[in-house]
Amino acid sequence: MPEIPVSSLDPRLQKQLENAQVALQRGNLDYVIEVTEQVLKASPGCLPVRRLQRVAQLRKFNSKNKFFTKAFGSVTQAGFLFGGGKNDPAKQLENAEKLLTADPTSVPALKLLAEAAHGLDLPETAAFAWESIHEQAPTDRDVLLHLAEMLLLAKKSKEALRFADKLLKLHPQDGDALALMRKAAIAQTTEKGNWEEKGSFRDKLRDEAQAVSLEQAAKVVTSDEMTQRLIGEALERLKAQPDNLNHYRSVSEGYRKLGNFAEALNYVRQARKLPSGAADTSLEKQENDLEAAIFQAKIKDIQDRLEAAPQDAALKAEFEKAKAEFAAFEISQAKAYVERYPNDYEGRFTLANLLFDTGDYQSAIANYQQAQKNPKVRIAAITGMGKALKARKMFDLAVAQFQIAKAEIPGMDDLKKDVIYQLAECYELMGKPEDAINEYKIIYSDDIGFRDVADKINAFYSSR
Repeated sequence: MPEIPVSSLDPRLQKQLENAQVALQRGNLDYVIEVTEQVLKASPGCLPVRRLQRVAQLRKFNSKNKFFTKAFGSVTQAGFLFGGGKNDPAKQLENAEKLLTADPTSVPALKLLAEAAHGLDLPETAAFAWESIHEQAPTDRDVLLHLAEMLLLAKKSKEALRFADKLLKLHPQDGDALALMRKAAIAQTTEKGNWEEKGSFRDKLRDEAQAVSLEQAAKVVTSDEMTQRLIGEALERLKAQPDNLNHYRSVSEGYRKLGNFAEALNYVRQARKLPSGAADTSLEKQENDLEAAIFQAKIKDIQDRLEAAPQDAALKAEFEKAKAEFAAFEISQAKAYVERYPNDYEGRFTLANLLFDTGDYQSAIANYQQAQKNPKVRIAAITGMGKALKARKMFDLAVAQFQIAKAEIPGMDDLKKDVIYQLAECYELMGKPEDAINEYKIIYSDDIGFRDVADKINAFYSSR
């Protein structure tokens, strides 16, 4: 599948994209997303269109209550991330695009996009996906490696060299980083034409075996057999240098690629026992991510069995138990984080959402209250607090929160409509139908199709 410029698209599509660019400037983000989805469906290799779409997605996401898009959590995403299409890059691409429409900041979805693009021979699109992840994790070693590798495949050696240099500055003794730097430098020379008539870069390396090993280690997607070989090489390096954290990382990453999360977690935990690894926050994050992956894989396995036997009561109970265990794990991790960083109010917001999902509304309220101190999540935290108070049937207190959120949200987007709807429901539950209908009218006048507002308005006037 080729990667194509906008100029190669059908003239009618080009015109639609011009309109989409104007719509972006005017803030009509839904139109931009709709147009770009249509174009990418026909031409998934048109990267400029994907970039335009991402700008619109991010603006829309940042203007809305992220709680709703995050609320389903990793368990909801598991159907896409662990579901069908593993050997079907086109299906993976479709799944990734659906996830990114809901949450363009989702790292698992961006990784799925990168994997799908690589499978469809769209290296520039894969590099774009890794670059988007890099924006969220600018010092992550594995992200830098993957990004530089995709840039090399896209024949953008100069950019690959820049990221390889950044990686080496972060990890001066990293063997993979050194190999990447060498490969990028060779690629840049080759692309300039200096070596094209003298043979491939492999001929310029002194050790043919080393050339094979470096090539294979550099691949983003490797076969299981090759991954096993790379794990073996990393284990040999680990024996020679048992205090080198990078070797533990390489072994762990290999097992992670094989789907052996338990063994990957084992080596991360071994690394964290070293003096140099105890305070390494990246290892701590890897440990948490792998523990989460183990839970998700377990949930997916039960889910698959349940789909084959939907009436199995024991499986249903096992599925609910696994989800509850995963929720408890996520809450324990979020609580531990908040204890270490009590002034990280985004962290408190995350914890509040998790507590809300499990029905611990009182604890959620306390954390939503603290989270309001962060301007980035203030509105979402106020809204979340209102919903938690509403769930506890403290309707008058919930009304106060929804009124604050209503006043602070400019314009009339879906978030504000939801806030007003929640406010109206509180009035109904308080036995104040006139106040409720006045709020529903505000939504009705802007969006007659929002939820069941039209039915409520019609019922109100029919009863008079």
